[in-house]
Amino acid sequence: MSAPAAAGRAARVRGNDYRVLRPPREFTPELTVSVVVPAYGGQHKLDLVLAGLARQTYPAELTEVIVVDNGSDPPLRLPGVRPSRTRLITCPEPGRARARNAGLARATGDVIHWLDSDVVLTPGAIEAHMRWHHAAPYLVVTGYLRFTAAEPPAELPEDLEACFEPAEPHTWIVDLVERTGGLTDNPQRPFSLHVGGATSVNARLVAAAGPMDEELVLGQDTELGYRLGQAGAVFVPEPAARAYHLGPTMRMRDKQPIDRVSHAFVADRVPAYRWLRGHPGRQWKVPYVTAVVDGTAGYDAVRASVDALLAATVPDLSVHVLGPWHTLRPDPRAPLRDPALDLVLVEGHYRHEGRVRLSATEDVDPAVPFVLWLPAGWAPVEDGLARLLDLARDEGLGLVNVLLEESPEGVVAARLERVSAFARARVVAEPGEDLDDVVDAVSGVSWVEGDGYGFTTGAAAPRGRRGAYRAMARARAEADRLAAENARLREQVARWKEEAGRWRSSAVELRREVGGLRREAAGLRREAAAAERAQRSLRTMMSTTMRRALPRRPRD
Repeated sequence: MSAPAAAGRAARVRGNDYRVLRPPREFTPELTVSVVVPAYGGQHKLDLVLAGLARQTYPAELTEVIVVDNGSDPPLRLPGVRPSRTRLITCPEPGRARARNAGLARATGDVIHWLDSDVVLTPGAIEAHMRWHHAAPYLVVTGYLRFTAAEPPAELPEDLEACFEPAEPHTWIVDLVERTGGLTDNPQRPFSLHVGGATSVNARLVAAAGPMDEELVLGQDTELGYRLGQAGAVFVPEPAARAYHLGPTMRMRDKQPIDRVSHAFVADRVPAYRWLRGHPGRQWKVPYVTAVVDGTAGYDAVRASVDALLAATVPDLSVHVLGPWHTLRPDPRAPLRDPALDLVLVEGHYRHEGRVRLSATEDVDPAVPFVLWLPAGWAPVEDGLARLLDLARDEGLGLVNVLLEESPEGVVAARLERVSAFARARVVAEPGEDLDDVVDAVSGVSWVEGDGYGFTTGAAAPRGRRGAYRAMARARAEADRLAAENARLREQVARWKEEAGRWRSSAVELRREVGGLRREAAGLRREAAAAERAQRSLRTMMSTTMRRALPRRPRD
């Protein structure tokens, strides 16, 4: 068997195109896996799940199973048929996320395999997962579930297909995979593949992303999948990792109510779901983009940049202003002589602005999709940032450098970074390797001219909400005027069309009358010609008769 591809330099996947990995069918198992099974009641189904785990082809000595009893009454027990390294722990606090986190805290494996307590794996499922994890250390692998309506058997049979088929596929996952070329065609939300029923994750990715969000009522799998993507994950669907779900899921039974509850919470935490953030003015827990500005560059320069950002057409934004804010000690007696006056002014000006954070460090929430590093004093026009984000999103770029100024002293540039691309680059970078070069390999880097996106210095202050409202009112009034003019012109055209129709009808009638007159004239001409011929004939006859009637003169 071949050595695992994970040894040595980590393979570099661009975007989500995992096809470059090509893990061999035959490999030497080295990584350990922890299967975390949260359960609440359902002892019989749990027995079948553990029996399925006992049949796995992946080495038992590399596999541990942690069953988390989430307050069942009566308490759950471990059946006789189970993997040798199976533990039962309890988590009395209700909630699937809490139960999973309790199991995660006890897990020791290199890979975490989430498994629901009503999902029976086929014998080679875990091996199919681990084949990928041996190829790269930053993968999320999801198996293919089939939902069976068959009554759970008393004991797990040898032939699972004969027992559980016919069964329904996980339709929305199958559709997602098929319409994105197996998630390789740069899909915008590959993290949607992270479903907790039968998904495995590299443990270091989970450590970087953090545990499940216990505040969420529903949508925990999606939200954690999003954070895993932000930590640099590549998402892989594996059809060979098959499993049977014993009965339908809660979402299959009540999709609309489930989505209603899930979306209410997920919208605040997953900026990638843009359609859930339709409100133009509100703030969200995780913004779509965070801009970072040096607060020590002077009050006027900082204000020019920050105010322009707050006035941008991207309201889903936060601004971090960096500075030693904890050291400020304003002098109330001689404020104009305060050596830190500009810092005091910046702090006082933005202290109560909800979208501005006065920070001493460059740390940005890793769940934020994009970070803009903007030199103080430079300001984008209102739609400049939106167009930069469109460029990065549409082309899948990990870094967009914005050239602002070039001089003998050097280059001044802004940077729009995709957080997930830099997280992936940190995982695969070699010691001493330039991180931007690695980002170029895994996502792409581009340079653009700042002028093309409206970046200027010394920009005029934004109009503010009232000025923007007045401008919007004027624009609406002009739009209404143009709409009314358009309606008037349409009516005029309709009248012209109606009049033209009448003219066409009159022309047809006139053509008919002219045709009749022409036919009548032709008839009259024929009659006149006949009369003329008859008259000539009559004159000829009369002349002949007269000649015959005259007496002949005698001959001498």
